[in-house]
Amino acid sequence: MALRKIVLQGDECLTKVCRPVTEFNQRLHTLIDDMKETLLDSGGVGLAAPQVGVLRRVCVVMNEDEDIIELVNPEIIAAEGEQTGLEGCLSIPGKFGIVTRPYTVRVRAQDVPAESELYAKSAVLMDADSGRILYEKNGHEAMANASTTKILTCIVALENCDPASVVTVSKNAASQPKVHLGMHEGQQFYLRDLLYGLMLESYNDCAVAIAEFAAGNVQGFAALMNAKAEELGCEDSYFITPNGLDAKDDAGFHHTTAADLAKIMKYCIKESLKSDEFLGITRTAQYSFSDAEGKCTYQCTNHNAFLQMMEGALSGKTGFTGTAGYCYVGALQREDKTLIVALLACGWPNNKTYKWSDTRKLMNYGLEQFKKIDLLQIEPDETELAPIEVRDGQGGQIGETVYLKPVVRNYAGEESILAPLSSEVTLKYEIADRLYAPVKSGDYIGKIRYMLGEETLAERCVVAGETIGK
Repeated sequence: MALRKIVLQGDECLTKVCRPVTEFNQRLHTLIDDMKETLLDSGGVGLAAPQVGVLRRVCVVMNEDEDIIELVNPEIIAAEGEQTGLEGCLSIPGKFGIVTRPYTVRVRAQDVPAESELYAKSAVLMDADSGRILYEKNGHEAMANASTTKILTCIVALENCDPASVVTVSKNAASQPKVHLGMHEGQQFYLRDLLYGLMLESYNDCAVAIAEFAAGNVQGFAALMNAKAEELGCEDSYFITPNGLDAKDDAGFHHTTAADLAKIMKYCIKESLKSDEFLGITRTAQYSFSDAEGKCTYQCTNHNAFLQMMEGALSGKTGFTGTAGYCYVGALQREDKTLIVALLACGWPNNKTYKWSDTRKLMNYGLEQFKKIDLLQIEPDETELAPIEVRDGQGGQIGETVYLKPVVRNYAGEESILAPLSSEVTLKYEIADRLYAPVKSGDYIGKIRYMLGEETLAERCVVAGETIGK
């Protein structure tokens, strides 16, 4: 019995495959048409759980009489607002009875987000391994960034102070507006505990107490923050307060860009010598502590809902002021990808959840539409490294044409990148087609460029593999 496979995928399942040429195909046409919108439970035909998702793809095995024999790998993607991970059976009636195949509801595939689809006025999706920006919407526009500032406050404090140090609260720190711990002047805390209050509850008084301890005053700590931002290559950031409250001075207003904020988060989670400590603090769900004298106890709860929102969530920080709106910066690591999303001006009250919608959309786009390419595994084509003629070179015989074998040497540039699924890295060879004696072993004779479109990702130099006299 001859069998054939027909793949039903998106609209193609209607226009190319499900022609109503037989009674079965008529039934299948109607069934797939229904399932395109939503998969319903209808007497064993469809899904056991109604309205859990849409059918994106299924392979149908048929015989010569168009009777369905088997279903292969049905792909169900979650309907908007529905959970993933649900399991069940997709069932289609065939000549030999009901044919079923288990399925698991997957997350909806995320296409490149249009700017109008995002709530944030400024947004960036970054590959945290390479620092490349995979998507941006006004990503280099300077904007207030509220308490997302505190990721920089935290890492600067960790790098400059002993977490076991005792911090004495000043009048200035104790007077900071909500949200605050409620510390009072003269009270003492261990720095480590204040860092948890800073990152889990976003306490403004903790930020000022930390800053004053680390640098003597807020202005001195702001200088450390701005120096660190400059060191990291931030292009348009200026920090005045350690807590991110709206502020301005003669030099400008407290601000950053989504691109700079993502760059700072990259440093916090991957590059700083204190990355492990930073991650340990920001991933903690609950934390309890007392002041240094043990008179008062405090309980902190992590308000970064993203940690429970997506598998692989690493870290993040929320923020809000009247000028900045809702802001967020967060990181996720899944398989071979580490992604960072930075959002600025992502709605104002009562739109507190907009930042989560934008974060999920951008993270899913990065997870589903990009692939990891290991550039170090791409070897040069040996046919492009053919021996090169050396004019006037001294050979073994008079009048002999002398050739030199080029050698590929050190590599400089990205080691791996995330690239769109449809893209490929190509090698561009820029090597001399002839040389003139004398040539010394190791002399530079060209380079190989690793290209993604028109962008150069890395280079390898090509040198003479031997010495040729004149």
